[in-house]
Amino acid sequence: MTVSWNRIPQVEHAAETTLERRGRALPEVPRPLLAHGLGRSYGDVCLNPGASLLHTPGLDRFVAFDPATGILRAEAGLSLDALLRFAVPRGWFPPVVPGTRFVTLGGAVANDVHGKNHHQAGSFGDHVLALTLRRSDGQLLEITPQGHPEWFAATVGGLGLTGLIETVTLQLAPVRSAWMRAWSERFDSLDEFWELNARGEREWPYTVAWIDCLNPGRDGRVGRGIYSAARHATTAPRKAAWREPRRSIPLDPPVSLVNRFTLRAFNHLYYRQPVHATPRAVHHQPWLFPLDAIRHWNRIYGHQGFYQYQCVLPPHAAQDGVQALLDTIAASGQGSFLAVLKTFGARAAPGMLSFPRPGATLALDFPKKGQATERLFARLDAIVQEAGGALYPAKDARMPATMFRTGFPCWEAFADYVDPEFSSGFWRRVTA
Repeated sequence: MTVSWNRIPQVEHAAETTLERRGRALPEVPRPLLAHGLGRSYGDVCLNPGASLLHTPGLDRFVAFDPATGILRAEAGLSLDALLRFAVPRGWFPPVVPGTRFVTLGGAVANDVHGKNHHQAGSFGDHVLALTLRRSDGQLLEITPQGHPEWFAATVGGLGLTGLIETVTLQLAPVRSAWMRAWSERFDSLDEFWELNARGEREWPYTVAWIDCLNPGRDGRVGRGIYSAARHATTAPRKAAWREPRRSIPLDPPVSLVNRFTLRAFNHLYYRQPVHATPRAVHHQPWLFPLDAIRHWNRIYGHQGFYQYQCVLPPHAAQDGVQALLDTIAASGQGSFLAVLKTFGARAAPGMLSFPRPGATLALDFPKKGQATERLFARLDAIVQEAGGALYPAKDARMPATMFRTGFPCWEAFADYVDPEFSSGFWRRVTA
């Protein structure tokens, strides 16, 4: 059984096969098909219940690289981890990375992932120069933003539904070292966050905030947290020694370790951690990918899994909307130990179903608690819909179909580009 990162839902597939060479016809397995990378999506966007998965990590070869321009072409199953290990020593860096480096290039394209630098760099698709897409009828399409804008807009953020992405051509960004300069500051309310963020985004390419969902600030409302900002360092520190930690959750606990008591204690302690108002040198891995330091961290929720709820609210509704979401979560007593808040820039999304858009995005993890969790999500959905926002398909396991359609109004135009032999549990659920 293949499951997504949050282990919800748990489904059986008719067939699963690993692709190891590009340029071949799609395998003869039960239709419909869906490409599956490293499985770091949440929910059923990367699952195909009762049908077939095409595992792509075997398609992980570098095809071409120009060290003078930073243009790289690679197979879609190449992981960002492998790309970083190759590119950083050569003075290049992926222009946009999500919160984990254990995703494939194809997955990054299919979900049009974003990072902590969206306000300056946009999303992953903004830096894709070309794609090769294999359709079920045997066609191999060479897609570029200029030459095939409709196919490009459908495939970037297209959830793997337009066919099998075989190769990705990506423009990398120049860097001078593997290190970053970063600072952090505590804030006591969301009002302080908005002020910090306005200043931070003017000068720093990477910005993000952690939010305490349970413990109130001085004003009596939830919304306190820690704001962080960073940029790539021009030089490595004099004693540039860093070793990747080897921590891991070895097995599933019998019950979720995330509950009201552990959440409240974690949030309190995390808020009190040391902050560094003066920029200091940090290696890029712990700053950009903090949870990658603990392998199999998803096991702390037990075998039943957990939900991630990530929404985006438009600029006019962001401040009141985020406060309303946090107040609702606090009132439910179901807070998240990992609550991340940042703002997106004004750049237009490259894909028809791209999630990033102007506004603020809030991401939270919740243990699965049956009807109590469902009732909370219904209240959060109402706030997001009233604000004119949307939920992130790559982080979804239960989005109502009506909410998908209002959050992604181009979905019907996109449907014209879906390969007739590709589908997913998510797509069938929100378009039925």
